[in-house]
Amino acid sequence: MFGIPGKQAVTITPAAARHIVKLMEKDGSKGLRVGVKKGGCAGMEYTMEYVDNVDPLDELVEQDGARVMIAPMAQMFLFGTEIDYEVSLLESGFKFRNPNVTEACGCGESIKFDDTLATSQS
Repeated sequence: MFGIPGKQAVTITPAAARHIVKLMEKDGSKGLRVGVKKGGCAGMEYTMEYVDNVDPLDELVEQDGARVMIAPMAQMFLFGTEIDYEVSLLESGFKFRNPNVTEACGCGESIKFDDTLATSQS
């Protein structure tokens, strides 16, 4: 919807693809839908949910067996994002490297986008 022909909306690292495939197999889902919602101390939060079917308005990204759907209202906020999966001694989880983020809170769960993106969605 907001993409550039021949370029995926988001990229998925090999580590993230492996983990998404594991989650898909464990849950028996068709993939993960990624979105954004209002909330958190910086104003917005990422969302992820298992899905059983692809919404025709979703942006579909497939890589190495992993399937990620980007919710329509999130496409402009996530364009250019790299989704990674990192494991450390204290935590593990998906990490979003998003060029559209202008601020993030200390916990890394809440983000703020360029105000021009938020107003163009209204």
